[in-house]
Amino acid sequence: MKSLSLFFSLLLAMTSIAATAPSPEFAIFDQKARAGETLSVVFLGGSLTWGAQSTNPQQTSYRAIVQHKLEETYPKAHFQFHDAAIGGTGSQLASFRLERDVLAYKPDLVFLDYTINDDPYGKPNPHRLAAYEGIVRRIVSTGAPMVAVILPAKKDVESNPPARPLDARHKEIASAYGLPIADAVALAKARVAEGKTSPDQLWDLPEDHTHPGDAGYALYADAAWAAYLEAVAKSLKCAVPEKMIQADTYMTVTRLVLAAQPSLPAGWSKGKPHRNAVAYDFVCSRWMDSLAIAAPGAKPLRFRVYGSDLMLFGEQTKTSGSYVVKIDGGEPKKYSALCADGNMRLVQILAEGLDPAVEHMIEILPDLAAGQELRLESLCVAGGKASVQLAD
Repeated sequence: MKSLSLFFSLLLAMTSIAATAPSPEFAIFDQKARAGETLSVVFLGGSLTWGAQSTNPQQTSYRAIVQHKLEETYPKAHFQFHDAAIGGTGSQLASFRLERDVLAYKPDLVFLDYTINDDPYGKPNPHRLAAYEGIVRRIVSTGAPMVAVILPAKKDVESNPPARPLDARHKEIASAYGLPIADAVALAKARVAEGKTSPDQLWDLPEDHTHPGDAGYALYADAAWAAYLEAVAKSLKCAVPEKMIQADTYMTVTRLVLAAQPSLPAGWSKGKPHRNAVAYDFVCSRWMDSLAIAAPGAKPLRFRVYGSDLMLFGEQTKTSGSYVVKIDGGEPKKYSALCADGNMRLVQILAEGLDPAVEHMIEILPDLAAGQELRLESLCVAGGKASVQLAD
């Protein structure tokens, strides 16, 4: 009897796990939602995902509209929606934010867009492509289905639109992992051609040709929702292919949080990010928990790094100064951290394509006048061992 009891206990436990664990099948998500389960949905992207220039991003952005549609379609479900969008940032920063801002919420469904911020018009950058695929691979590996969203700017639906070679590469990655594709570029072009709308109606602010108004965000939502519904109807299942299309650089990433280190060089202190900014998606307290803050005369930060791509993440302010970066004792390069308009995120790629098998010495020297500061959250490393530590 004990054996039989143990068997049924294990069976019950396995059934319970199966009922709550994420599945990369859209039909399973649909079933769980109809059954009234608690489900986590994450929207990852830039300002077009946040909803910049919509009248109310919490109500009229594409993200908010899709949230409403999910709630209307599944009235029994208990949704937990998470906005993981930071304006002006792309796939590379998202790769370093993925654990904290996406995977920590144990998503059951993810909507992803980095088409505009990864530059759809130029030659596709292999580092950004590697980051984008790394995001898809890491999320799908957790068992969460994803929708790949492709969004237009105004010029994409005007006469003689520019080529967008990145779209085909993102679609290639999405298809390889079984993601449905919400192509809002194609949908916007079709509706303009049919006379149902116009570029000026979709982008109703003459000074902003990137961020649409409410009509444009409603169109984005139509594309995203149609892709989701089709995925459910066809019982699509996301899956991780054996081989990656792009380099595996962003499958190993490290974000060294500076304020979490036991000690910092002279002139550096530990503090908190501001809780206000020039835009809500730039509020740094949403995206980082602590900062290392340099005062004038602060000693340099020195790091021992194994990796290929390096990025600094931090905060810009009206009182931020500059900093100088040297890699392996090479030519120093100066960067400004100043934001004259107020507080916002600092995102700076320092290097791409370093030899990951070789240890690299990175030096960051604050260059500050009286009354200035430098506010850094982390040094981020991708590729190879992706290891980083303070040298002294």
